[in-house]
Amino acid sequence: MDVNNFYVSCERVFNPSLEGRPVIVLSNNDGCAVARSNEVKAIGVKMGQPWFQMRDLAQQHGIIAYSSNYTLYADMSNRVMEILSQFSPNQEIYSIDECFLDLTGFQTWNLVDYGQQIRQRVKLWTGLPVCVGIGSTKTLAKLANHLAKKNPAFNSVCNLNAMNPKEQDCWFSHTPVGEVWGIGTRIAPKLTGMGIRTVLNLKNSDPVTLRSRFGVVVEKTVRELNGIICLELEDISSPNQQIMISRSFGSYVTRREDLEEAVSSYTTRAAEKLRRQGSVAGSIHVHIRTNPHRESEPQYGQGMTIPLPEATDDTLKLVKVAVWAVRRLYKAGYDYQKASVMLSELLPRGIVQQDLLSHDASNGTSTRMKLLDEVNLKMGKNTLRVASNGIHQPWGMRSGNRSPAYTTRWAELPKAIAR
Repeated sequence: MDVNNFYVSCERVFNPSLEGRPVIVLSNNDGCAVARSNEVKAIGVKMGQPWFQMRDLAQQHGIIAYSSNYTLYADMSNRVMEILSQFSPNQEIYSIDECFLDLTGFQTWNLVDYGQQIRQRVKLWTGLPVCVGIGSTKTLAKLANHLAKKNPAFNSVCNLNAMNPKEQDCWFSHTPVGEVWGIGTRIAPKLTGMGIRTVLNLKNSDPVTLRSRFGVVVEKTVRELNGIICLELEDISSPNQQIMISRSFGSYVTRREDLEEAVSSYTTRAAEKLRRQGSVAGSIHVHIRTNPHRESEPQYGQGMTIPLPEATDDTLKLVKVAVWAVRRLYKAGYDYQKASVMLSELLPRGIVQQDLLSHDASNGTSTRMKLLDEVNLKMGKNTLRVASNGIHQPWGMRSGNRSPAYTTRWAELPKAIAR
């Protein structure tokens, strides 16, 4: 299951006047296009195209640009995934807008009708349009979803299992090889150079030969296209091995204090993610840099990795180390554009080598962080925060046209007016 043009569709749910009009959603600081409506795609706007390059095009075609509203998108995603979980006992959430459902044991059902039920319920309960692809492997299911999205004849639900081999091969022969899950923009041209231009060409290729040239991922892809399961459904996502928060500033930063605020805020966010997945970090990396594209300006970029004496998920401890790093990395006289924080050497909480000389009670730390997370979850993001995060945050991201927090903030709930 895949929500069509997810970010744009979320905006249209709460602003129906956007239906049928060209809409894009921009990345952090309103930099470039990260979501495009079908109307924008037809105009020729590419994914990742910078906003400043399309201002004339936007004016010419009436393109409406929105700043990213990640809080809204995350909440709508949670609602969609909760609905989809009702259709199968086994679900793998693959990304913010798509997931796999295991339909083993459903073979006697009319799965196209079942897919339509899924679409209709998601649309009725959230307002979001969904496409459904059904196949005997994850790769085939992803390919079926692509066919459902691109071909109106399927009415947004494609079941490859219901086709005979000749029908499947006909569709595969008209689908470029680059549309296959696992075949990226780097590998697709190389396959095309070998004469493997379509999905059918790839399906009929020798997996062992392709493995020797492109690795095991491509071999598994070929086998999955032939109905051999190589990728199992993952009911529980594997925890991240690293957690990174990296942001460009809304305006250039010159003061060390502002850099400290930004890095402190990024570290706070990374620590929240760390606790959410039940891990602790053994080291932290901090990096700051100027804008490499301003070649006429003085350039500077430097980072440092600090091993922690004891792995932790405590925001206060991590922020203290991160701010210490900024004070050693900072050099006056530069316009800083970006900072990054990365937590590494992650371990499951509870499997930690204790510090023999530590006087800190780990239970107290856990209680403090649990309270911090519970208050912010209940009362809203940043209700409780570290003082070093700052208040006004002049370095904060630009978001000149962000939609309201329709589903997560009482003051911004949509209003229905009776006439």
